[in-house]
Amino acid sequence: MICVIRIAGETGLNYKVKETLNRLRIRKKYSCIVLEKPNAQQLGMIKMVSDFVAYGDINESTYKELIEKRGKKVNGKLKPFFRLHPPRKGIDSKKHFGESNKGVLGNNKEKINDLVLRML
Repeated sequence: MICVIRIAGETGLNYKVKETLNRLRIRKKYSCIVLEKPNAQQLGMIKMVSDFVAYGDINESTYKELIEKRGKKVNGKLKPFFRLHPPRKGIDSKKHFGESNKGVLGNNKEKINDLVLRML
């Protein structure tokens, strides 16, 4: 499962990037989606917006806690996205994860679990 969290806001975004974020259903800052079995199109969309989101592999226990604390039902169905709080203790840097140990953007691999838990 891949968890995608939008970090960047609306200001100054390219139209294609903005449209891709809308199609992924992460329209506002600190919105989150979880893709259980991502297909090739979804992976391509994540790659396109990787400069504006943090993503990585989420484990089962974090996913259950996310649903328990932030999941809402609308008309008997679970909403396809989660609204999260800003991370506790803040974001050290909005650089890419690979550039420094402090960066949050891009592929965070397993560290996305820590970020999600700080945002619940």
